[in-house]
Amino acid sequence: MFYTASPEDVVSGKTTDIYFLRTVEVLKNAGLTDVKVRAEFHLSSLPKDYRWGLFTGLKEVLELLRGRRVTVYAMPEGTAFYENEPVMVIEGPYLEFAVLETAILGILRHYSSISTKAARVKKAAGGKTCLFFGARALHPAVQPMADRAAYIGGCDGVATVKGAEMLGVKPSGTMPHALMIIFRAAMGDHTLAWLWFDRSVPPDVPRIVLADTFLDEREEALLAARMLGPRLHGVRLDTPGSRRGNMRRIVEEVRWALDLHGYRDVKIYVSGGLDEPQVAALRDVVDGFGVGTAIAFPPSIDLSMDIVEVEVGGRWVPITKRGKLPGFKQVYKCGSRRAVAKWGEPAPCGEPLLQKWIEEGALVKTPPSDSEIREYVLRQLAELE
Repeated sequence: MFYTASPEDVVSGKTTDIYFLRTVEVLKNAGLTDVKVRAEFHLSSLPKDYRWGLFTGLKEVLELLRGRRVTVYAMPEGTAFYENEPVMVIEGPYLEFAVLETAILGILRHYSSISTKAARVKKAAGGKTCLFFGARALHPAVQPMADRAAYIGGCDGVATVKGAEMLGVKPSGTMPHALMIIFRAAMGDHTLAWLWFDRSVPPDVPRIVLADTFLDEREEALLAARMLGPRLHGVRLDTPGSRRGNMRRIVEEVRWALDLHGYRDVKIYVSGGLDEPQVAALRDVVDGFGVGTAIAFPPSIDLSMDIVEVEVGGRWVPITKRGKLPGFKQVYKCGSRRAVAKWGEPAPCGEPLLQKWIEEGALVKTPPSDSEIREYVLRQLAELE
C-alpha cells in the first residue's frame, strides 16, 4: 500500500487535524451550527531574505470548496503578495469548512512555497531556460502537484510524464548517467549511447548529451559534437560536487572549445545541486538550467487562517485573536506599492486584488489556464525585486 490520501479523503475532511472534528462536535452540542464567519488566509511571515511570495494553489482550493455553502474571495492565482496581506477569505457557516482548514492551508502553503522558489530561481536565471528536475526528491503521489507549482511559478518545463501530461505540455529531459554506464560496460564505449539515443528518440526531441560521465567535460562535449554534428542541440553538465571545482571555469572551457572547433550553435545546460546563487553566477555563460531539490524542498511560505468577523444578530462583528487585525479587508495594488483597507470603504488607490470566485458554493469566475497563470507570473517578475 501507499501511504497517501485519496481525493475523496481530502474532500470529506479525513485529512484534518483531530481538534477540528472535536470543535465541530462542541459547536453542534452548543447549538451553534449555523454561525457564519469570515475567515482570512494571510501571510504571517516570509523566509529569511524573501521580500515577497507567490499565491498559488487556488485552483485546488476552489475545487475543494465548490458545492459548499460558502463564498470565496481571493487574489488571482500567481499573484505576488507581501506580509500581513490577506490572500483569500472564506465567508459562510463555519461548520461548512471547519474540517477543511488543514487541507486548505496545506494546499496553499505547499503550492505557494514551491511556486515562490521557482519564481526566484527563474528570476535569477534571467532570460535563460529553467527546467524543474525535482521529482526524485518527492513522494511520487505529489509529483504532479509539484510540477504544476513549479511550472506556474515560472519554470519553462517539467521532467515527469504525468506532471507534463496534466499540464498539457511536453516533458523535458535529456539522458541519465545510467545510459552511458551500461554502454561502457556492455559495448566498451559509452559514447555509443549518444548515437543510439539519436537513432531511437523521436525527431522532435532535442539531442542533448550528458557530457561528464567518464571523461573531462570539454573532451566529452567535443566528442558529442563530432559524432552527432548538426543534430546535436546541446550538452548537459551534471558534474558531481566532488569533481566540480569552479563550475564557471568548466563551462567557459567547454564553451571556448566548442566555439573554437566550429560548434557555436551547441547549447550548454547545467544541472546538479543548483540554487539561486549558482544560477545567477552562471546565467551569462550557459543556455539553461535544470533545478531540482532547491525548488522541490523550498523554505516555507507561512500562511495562516484566522476568523476576522462573526455574524451576530444579522450584522458582521470584527473580532479575532490577539496579534491579528480584525475585520474583512481588501488589498489594492497601487503601482509599485500595496495598500490594505477595510472592505467596502472607498479605494485608497489602484485596483482591488481580492476577487469573488465562489458564491454560495457555485463557481462564479473561471480560473485561468496554467499557461496563463505562468505568463502572469513572468510579467510580475519583471517588476519584483
